[in-house]
Parts: sequence; C-alpha cells; structure tokens
Amino acid sequence: MAAYLQNIATAVPDQIYQQDFLRDKMKEYLSDDRATRSIIHRIYSQSGIEKRHTVVNDFNANGDPRLFFQQDGSVAAPSTGTRNSLYSEHAKKLFVDVARSLITDTPDIEADDITHVITVSCTGFFAPGPGYEIVKQLGLSRSTQRFHLGFMGCFAAFPALKMAKSFCDSQDDAVVLVICLELCSLHFQRSRETDHLISASVFADGGAGALVSNRTPQNNQTVYKLDRFATSIIEQSEDDMAWTIGDTGFDMILSTYVPELIESNLQSALKPLLEAYDTNKDQINHWAIHPGGRAILDKVEKNLGLEVQQLASSRSVLSDYGNMSSATILFVLKHLLDQPMQQSPERVLGMAFGPGLTVESGLFLKQRG
Repeated sequence: MAAYLQNIATAVPDQIYQQDFLRDKMKEYLSDDRATRSIIHRIYSQSGIEKRHTVVNDFNANGDPRLFFQQDGSVAAPSTGTRNSLYSEHAKKLFVDVARSLITDTPDIEADDITHVITVSCTGFFAPGPGYEIVKQLGLSRSTQRFHLGFMGCFAAFPALKMAKSFCDSQDDAVVLVICLELCSLHFQRSRETDHLISASVFADGGAGALVSNRTPQNNQTVYKLDRFATSIIEQSEDDMAWTIGDTGFDMILSTYVPELIESNLQSALKPLLEAYDTNKDQINHWAIHPGGRAILDKVEKNLGLEVQQLASSRSVLSDYGNMSSATILFVLKHLLDQPMQQSPERVLGMAFGPGLTVESGLFLKQRG
C-alpha cells in the first residue's frame, strides 16, 4: 500500500530580522574587545543567512519589556520557566495555523478525515499538548489519535514521517497530520563561547507540517510518495551536538567540528542508506539536506560531488529562514515540491543531522497524480 505526502504547509512568526542587523547588535551587546567582535562578524557574515524569523521582538519592543537585549545595554538571562511560558503562548497558535493550512489547502480533505496527529518539538513543553490544541481548535474528532515526539532535535521530522507511514500501512483510511514547530530563539545564551555564538547565528523560529495518507493523488496533483527511511549514527560524536535543559533555557551544543565530522563520515553513513534504498548516488535527482549551517551544505556538496542546483532548495531555505531545527527539512521539501518537474517520478533524498550525531534520511518519489 502506497503512502503519499500530499501537502506541506509552513508558518513563521511575523517578526523578521536581517542577519547583518543581528550581527551588529550581537557585536554591540556581547563584545567589548576586538577579537570577539571579529569572531562574531565572521560567523554572521559567512552564515549563508539573509534573514530569520523570531518570536523575540526586543529590537521592536516600543517600551514593552524585553526578553534578552535590554535598553540599558545589558543582556538578560531569563529563567527556563519564563522562556517556556513564552513558548506555550506562541507555539499553540503556530501549531494550529500549520494544521489548519494543511487541511484547508489539501484537495478532498476535511477535518473529519484526520485520524492521527503527530506533533514534534524540542524547544518547549506544555500539557495538554499541541495535538490537543489542534484537535480542539480545528474541531477534529475527539477520537483522533495524538502522538508527540520531543527533544529529538533537527532530524525529528523523519521519525515523525516514518510513524505516519506506519499508520497508513496498517490502516487503509488513515489521514495523518505531522506538525514540527520550533522556537529556537527563546533559548539564546548570553555566552561568548564560540559554540554558543554559532548557535545564536543560525537558529530561528518556524513551523511546518505534512499531510500523509494512502489516498491516490488526483487531478495532476504533485505529491511525494514515501518510499523508504534509514538511520545511521556517526560514532564518537555525541559531545559535538547535544541539547540539554539548564536553569536559563535549553543549552544547544553545536561544535565547530560538526561540518568536518559530517564530511569525514558521510560516505560511510550514506552507503547503508543507499543500499537500503536499492539505489546509487547518481540516480538521485535532488538532495534535500537539512541546512544546519552553510559549512554543512558546503561539505556535503563537496564530499558527494553534487551539482550546485542539487542543493539549491537547501541553500534557499537557509538564506530565507535560517535553521529552525526539526521544521527546516519540511521547508526544504516544500521548496522542492513547488518546483516544476523535469520528469516523473523524480527521486529526492532527504537527510538531516541531529544529536548523536545521528543521520536520518528518507527517499521520496516526487510524482504527479
């Protein structure tokens, strides 16, 4: 039985900051020496990011209380509780907005058709959870099954899609919403350590969702057929990408060594994936790589010998949105889904990297109904 990703919807906070504006503000607030200012300037200028969305509006506060960057020039370190309260306030709306768009914009799908809701996030918690909010606010059936994947990081969309496919494989009438929502900017750390500066330069806020079902696409609709998924772990790398809860927010460790770790281990990690997919690198039309940072995309492109256009969607999403953790790969897949097809089907290999260092991937067949 075939499972199809029939639609992808995205949502971002209204507040937008240009990357060069944030670069200059970071230099102003966090550095009082030339060396640190130079590091900040280089990190931000070479990030491959033009702008990012955030729920933090410190620089447009108009007299309202600021979260981090105070008017007297100091940088606050709000408690984890304060940050999580803001997460709950903003995340509920964005989760529901994405789910509403998926239902409204998918042909022949109504609220009553939804059988499962899978929500994903690693940047906050509340209960009743986001699945409950979606069911309640959109009037879904009270019997809708709800699942939440938490604290998995940037690769979490893949386990969620895997779960959705399993539901469709076992239930003919399954119609599954997968919603990934991250508010990474709430966990900014006022540290001058290079790893923290890198995290602050790339992470952003946004949500994205996918609607998955067994329904055969109609009326020339362009969809992804979910083919296969695979997982691989890069050994002795767990200290280079980690996510822990502290007293002043969640502490993301994103080592400067991550791009090199990915480059040196990509071929060995990719080999079992391609074997699982019964394909080879040259048969992949598009690569939907999670844009954790420009250096990661550069290393993947060089290591795999890819053409520039094969990573165009990943670079476009990085430029326009930054790294939104688990939601980001769905932005990339949507960008690719919206592009004109040169043939049918087209093979798309999606890949994301997260704590572990874990490599999650999926093979998607882009095709018309």
